[in-house]
Amino acid sequence: MAKIAVELERALTRRKQLGGQGRTEPRIIARGSGWTVADVVCTCGPQDHAFEEQHSNYALAMVVAGTFQYRSSLGQGFMTPGSLMLGNEGQCYQCGHEHGEGDRCVAFGYEPEYFERLAADTGVRGRLNFTVPMLAPSRRLARLVARASIGVTGSVDVAWEELAVGVAAHAVTRAAGIAPDLKELPSNAMARVTRTVRAIERNPEAAHTLGGLARQAGLSPYHFLRTFDHLTGVTPHQYVLHARLREAAVRLATEPGKVLDIALDCGFGDVSNFNRAFRAEFRANPRSFRKT
Repeated sequence: MAKIAVELERALTRRKQLGGQGRTEPRIIARGSGWTVADVVCTCGPQDHAFEEQHSNYALAMVVAGTFQYRSSLGQGFMTPGSLMLGNEGQCYQCGHEHGEGDRCVAFGYEPEYFERLAADTGVRGRLNFTVPMLAPSRRLARLVARASIGVTGSVDVAWEELAVGVAAHAVTRAAGIAPDLKELPSNAMARVTRTVRAIERNPEAAHTLGGLARQAGLSPYHFLRTFDHLTGVTPHQYVLHARLREAAVRLATEPGKVLDIALDCGFGDVSNFNRAFRAEFRANPRSFRKT
């Protein structure tokens, strides 16, 4: 299981032992003038009723473990590890766990004046409003997600203000080029892909194949590929690669093991392929990344 998901699993185990409803527990880990960062562990599941909430400020939440459905006036987002939830100030929303229990996010909150000043620095003028509910995992986002994941382990100091600025800039510039997509997929399609994503996150190092994942989801390879890509924004192969590299990045920063051993443990059969993929994902080789 990915290292970053261990605390989530412990919280879910405690909830089962104690009983009662699932809940969201935010823990502020950094704050400054106009911004905050929180480690948010949610133990809600299919048995818990989703209720309407409201973003008090601009909100960007990186998913680092688990999955959930995010709904707002902008549409529906299927949130998976590596994706980024977008929230406008004052916007109402719901988060649901119809198809699996729990999630863990690193949530960045920005006061409107602070966020709009950042947006202006990127070239956006006037009042900013996101027009899409989320951003799918991507290579550009991967390094930011890895840094946040490493930071919440508590074993390495992270420059949270720099990361908060970087996440905001990425969200503003990338979301500006994406047209809204308000199409809904059948609930059973999302349930099938949820099971697949969670299976990958539990064992990213396993030999996942398109055919095997499609069989687990109960779909043909063709329909599974189209559905998975539509909901997550990446192909199954790309998702597995992102998951393995995230796990490797966290372990490199928090464990003393050899690069070769970590690469093999994370599902890479060849260290040269691992080094190439890691450099492409994080713009640094594994040894340099470990020192940052």
